[in-house]
Amino acid sequence: MKVSIVVPVLNEKKVILDFLTNLRERAAKAEIIVVDGGSSDGTAESTLGLCDQLLRTASGRAWQMNTGASRARGDVLWFLHADTTIPETAIANIEDALTNSQTIGGFFRIRVSEQDFIYRLTDSFAHYAGLLLRIRYGDHGLFCRREAFERIGGFPDVSLMEDADFFRKLRRAGRVVVIPDSIIVSPRRYESIGPARLTFAYGLISLLYFLHSPRSLLHSIYRWACCRP
Repeated sequence: MKVSIVVPVLNEKKVILDFLTNLRERAAKAEIIVVDGGSSDGTAESTLGLCDQLLRTASGRAWQMNTGASRARGDVLWFLHADTTIPETAIANIEDALTNSQTIGGFFRIRVSEQDFIYRLTDSFAHYAGLLLRIRYGDHGLFCRREAFERIGGFPDVSLMEDADFFRKLRRAGRVVVIPDSIIVSPRRYESIGPARLTFAYGLISLLYFLHSPRSLLHSIYRWACCRP
């Protein structure tokens, strides 16, 4: 079972070297594809020698992930963010999950690396609210069989919630499982915006998305959350 890892990046020079070094150690046999969306800080150059393919495209996470998937050689596609750390058993977890022919994909639990109580609340909320609302996002390390990815048309070309849309389509296509081992997520966005503010915004966006609220409303909340006054 060949796993291809697709990593969309944009101006991630501060984290990309450590991320790829760790990824190469823990997923030694996987194909690593970095898809740069036009970085201006030298991100692309920092990946040389640490990935199997470096692709350059227009920016847009959905477009970048679909481009990476189209060039992947593996029969399993795994989509990761550059500010995460995968568990040592991640590849084995994916292979074990997909030994069941009825399973077409899955995702990992996540854990913010900081120890403060607000982050444990965020971890728990992201997991249990996500199960209740049947929503998962890109930082959960979504993976699927190539055949399933192609059958559902990949990631929709939208500027927000493309990962949630993709996950919704994947669930409709077949059995999707959760891996109990956690992907460690950087707290950098929570630290720059404020953990309570960002957790509240993500929760509200998820609820409104579940209720099929207009995408423009979700954009407004996202802009409020990510742009401090």
